[in-house]
Amino acid sequence: MKNNLPEKNAILQRDREKYLIAPSTPGGFVDPETLRKIANVAEKYGASTLKMTSAQKMAIIGLKEKDLDAAWDELQMEPGMVLGTCVKGVKFCPGTTFCKKGQQDAVSLGMKLNDKYVGMKLPFFMKMGVSGCPSCCAESPIKDIGIIGTSKGFTLMVGGSAGLKPRLADVVAKNLSEDEILEIVDRIVTFYKENGEPKMRIGKLIDRMGIEEFKKEVGLWEI
Repeated sequence: MKNNLPEKNAILQRDREKYLIAPSTPGGFVDPETLRKIANVAEKYGASTLKMTSAQKMAIIGLKEKDLDAAWDELQMEPGMVLGTCVKGVKFCPGTTFCKKGQQDAVSLGMKLNDKYVGMKLPFFMKMGVSGCPSCCAESPIKDIGIIGTSKGFTLMVGGSAGLKPRLADVVAKNLSEDEILEIVDRIVTFYKENGEPKMRIGKLIDRMGIEEFKKEVGLWEI
């Protein structure tokens, strides 16, 4: 029976015959030349459709297994859909780069987090979201690590998740600079990597140990 093909970064579709691949488009930003290249590959190999996913990736849906290697060769792009227990992706909004409502630079921070963490192996999967203002277009409160820009800096939240048993992330620090966010996120990811259990998202770990103990363990008790 066919299944996902992690080595080709391909996800089996509902028909159990064809696959989805998604080249990396961090933040959903893509230039016209790259967009044309994705469309040309989809057309050449008979894809069923293209879809911008909720994770800001341009998915090419409906490729045959025999065409996967050739499609990736022609795209010459990193895969955006990373399979396995790892950091899945960083969702971020236009922030102050483009949006009139932006209060902090979500693009700069989002790109740095994306480049450092996406694909990093962890006890279970992790999602991150960076919103440039309290409108939270990147769904920060339901991300494992969620960041929200305000007029005073960034607010950091941890432990959110969606799904059948949703959990709102806990606010662990406010009024942070980009450099402070990067430093604290690194401590949080390291702590989870060393202390998380298989199939336990970081929100469950926080519920087990308590938010104050978690903050103490990652050095946030004074913030």
